[in-house]
Amino acid sequence: MGLLTIGTFAKASRLSPKALRLYDELGLLTPARVDPVSGYRLYAPEQVDQARLVAWLRRLGMPLARIQHVCTLEAGPAAAQEIRTFWAQVEADTAARRDLATFLINHLSWKDPAMSPTAKPLGICYAALSDTGLVRESNQDTAYAGSRLLAVADGYGSQGAPASAAAVDALKHLETDSIPAGNLLNVLEDAIEQAKHAVDGVAGTGSSPEEAGTTLTAMLWTGSQLALVHIGDSRVCLLRDGELFQITHDHTMVQSMVDEGRLTPAEAASHPQRSLLIRALGQGADAVPDMRLHDAQQGDRYLLCSDGLSTVVPTEEIRRVLSEVREPEQAVRELIALANASGGPDNVSCVVADVMELQQ
Repeated sequence: MGLLTIGTFAKASRLSPKALRLYDELGLLTPARVDPVSGYRLYAPEQVDQARLVAWLRRLGMPLARIQHVCTLEAGPAAAQEIRTFWAQVEADTAARRDLATFLINHLSWKDPAMSPTAKPLGICYAALSDTGLVRESNQDTAYAGSRLLAVADGYGSQGAPASAAAVDALKHLETDSIPAGNLLNVLEDAIEQAKHAVDGVAGTGSSPEEAGTTLTAMLWTGSQLALVHIGDSRVCLLRDGELFQITHDHTMVQSMVDEGRLTPAEAASHPQRSLLIRALGQGADAVPDMRLHDAQQGDRYLLCSDGLSTVVPTEEIRRVLSEVREPEQAVRELIALANASGGPDNVSCVVADVMELQQ
């Protein structure tokens, strides 16, 4: 079979002649021959499969530079894995945008139940505790609980302790600042930016800018809602009606592999790189936070914790303590005791906050 004209090849590959000319210019799909007189592009029949792959990848929305990389791989597991990784990233980006859209929709359409004459005013009762654990020489965690702000940060690197403290300190003004009803999203975004600058400032005091970084997971009480900002692998769980729900998503390499179907949750729990972060506050790190709003109900109990708790204490044990121990202060003590009873391999921090009716 002879060479195909660009028109015939376009029909066979489902790519337009215009696209084929562009891909030739980019070196993505080079013709088998270009007529020296007419300049017509001619393609070999065996190029059809590659052209169809390019067409399908474009329909996926894959950038041309990445398509070029896929085309350099032999058809098989390597090419399939590259596409799987790309699509997992697309889904993660879409999920982040979906969360932001949900945040905006809820925030803009929400009516404060406190405006109702029959509504009962709600508040939070809280406790925070941080412990070095039984193995680490120092505590790089920071835990904080106040009447409006709840936060846990897990520092890393030689300047991890001041980094986590700086990140939480940068949010403490939210305890006293008045926040206009329509400005919550901007306030949270500004607070994260301030925390990032604070951590960068700590990094600048060390011998290397890579020596300071931290996770940051915080909730801001607005009177009948909790606004969540989350970067890293500390967690927030909600106990409601006896059931425990994890309401944050770990920003770790192994969690991304679970999302892609490359690891099972059980495999991820024992993976040697389970603590490798893909989002954090620190030099060169992706510091884009997850942000959500949660409508509070009387009787809700929130737990914020570093991975020093979640990686060593089974979820059912955490649920049991949160369900059975009434006082937040005693609950955080018992949770930390469980982590240390399991070997205490890491620093461990817990914040417990109960949503309750205010006494008038």
